Amino acid sequence: MKSRLVTFAALLALALAMPVAAQKKYDAGASDKEIKIGNTNPYSGPASAYGAIGKSIAAYFRMVNDRGGINGRRVNFVTYDDGYSPPKTVEMVRKLVEQDEVLLLFQSLGTPSNTAIQKYMNGKKVPQLFVATGATKWNDPKQFPWTMGWQPNYQTEARIYAKHILDTKPNAKIAVLYQNDDYGKDYLKGFEDGLGAKKNMIVAKASYEVSEPTVDSQILQLKSSGADVFFNITTPKFAAYDTGWKPTHYLNNVSNSVGSVLKPAGLEKAVGVITSAYLKDPTDKRWANDAGMKTWREFMAKYNPEGDLSDPFNVYGYTVAATLEQVLKQCGDTLTRENVMKQAASLKRFRVDTMLPGISITTSSSDFAPIEAVQLERFNGQQFELFGEVISAEQ
Repeated sequence: MKSRLVTFAALLALALAMPVAAQKKYDAGASDKEIKIGNTNPYSGPASAYGAIGKSIAAYFRMVNDRGGINGRRVNFVTYDDGYSPPKTVEMVRKLVEQDEVLLLFQSLGTPSNTAIQKYMNGKKVPQLFVATGATKWNDPKQFPWTMGWQPNYQTEARIYAKHILDTKPNAKIAVLYQNDDYGKDYLKGFEDGLGAKKNMIVAKASYEVSEPTVDSQILQLKSSGADVFFNITTPKFAAYDTGWKPTHYLNNVSNSVGSVLKPAGLEKAVGVITSAYLKDPTDKRWANDAGMKTWREFMAKYNPEGDLSDPFNVYGYTVAATLEQVLKQCGDTLTRENVMKQAASLKRFRVDTMLPGISITTSSSDFAPIEAVQLERFNGQQFELFGEVISAEQ
């Protein structure tokens, strides 16, 4: 009898404990059936080439939903066109948070746009997660604990280009074109820091506004400086030029798309362009039989058939969406905004198969910079070819 009473007491204790263990916690935008995610993207305007990212993310979550969702919940991806205009971003983000009541904002694109909403998002304590910009400011968990970047930061990338120039062309005369905003100035600072005492190697600088139709006059101005190295800090619309100027050309990662930047301008004009990569380039033949890229091509054929297979922005969208899927899986049944940020800051060597070998994602409560390594690559007229070793932020 005593044994039966002990067994009964144990079962009773287990039964009482089970509802507590199974308790679910939700903030606005989450339920037993749905996870609502907000996004802004420039589907129109001067940065519309980046619209491919938003479309690729939407396609990824259609695939996730077909598989049964995340922990049994369907993803409701709500995305608005902000035209790369910060005032429009503010308007759209307020709608997402206050009317649509999303659980989090994900991959909002552009340094000026994200700067315009950063204080609002942190004041509301809504995750501004994996923003689509590499500005250094997104890695500031003490001051802005609700904002996190994703891609390698612009200053680190620019320092790597500066180091390569110092190593290969120590007597270079450098010209720089940059977008006149936080994005362009962040790259410029990293580049000048990387040159250090040899910053005077920069013989000419020119800036442009996103409202300008072209940068032809700036390119001619830089060409006339006699520079033999060109660092091109531009968004896709302004990245290509054709003036007969043939310096050693370094192009920032955010505009190195073969499909949406180099091809429209003429592939032959881009021969020799040097850039950086952390994702597998879909035009690189070395990945023709790669398992990760085969899976990506199958995804594109089924869920994003209108997307350009030569456009790395489609690889980017797929990879960042897979990162968010992992974060939400880790959240389990605690879909609160606080837990979303906690899980986003708890990634350890997480990899998506579309990332370059040797590159992974690691975060912590004091480090909101998920990807901190790149590899240089050079365009051969048909595709980019990787060279050198993977370079981390610490090197």
